[in-house]
Amino acid sequence: MKGFRDLKVWKKSHVLTLEIYRLSKVFPATEIYGLTSQIRRASSSIAANIAEGCGRNSDADFARFLHIAMGSASELEYHLLLAKDLGMLSQSSYANVEEKVTEVKRMLSSLISKLKADR
Repeated sequence: MKGFRDLKVWKKSHVLTLEIYRLSKVFPATEIYGLTSQIRRASSSIAANIAEGCGRNSDADFARFLHIAMGSASELEYHLLLAKDLGMLSQSSYANVEEKVTEVKRMLSSLISKLKADR
C-alpha cells in the first residue's frame, strides 16, 4: 500500500482543508462552535480517513475508509451551501470551493471503483 502522502486524492483533500480553514476564519464569532467547527471537521475528516485507510491491512478496509471520506465530503458540500445561503461565503468563494469538493469526490469514487475491481 502507498503512503497516504503519495495519493493525489489525499493531496487535494489536504489543500481543500487548508482552504476551508482560511475561508472560515471570517465566519462570525458566534459560529465558532457551530458552522465553523462543522465545516472544519468535515473537511479535515476527508483527508484523515484517507490516511487512516492507507494504514489498514487490506483493500477492503481501505475502501471502507474511502466511503467514510466520501460521506464527509458530502457533509462538507451541505455545510458550504448553508454558509453561502447564510451570507457567510460569497458566491464566487462558494463556487470555487464547491468545484474542489466535487473533484475530490470524483477521485474518491474512482479509487473506490479501482479497489473493487482489483478484488
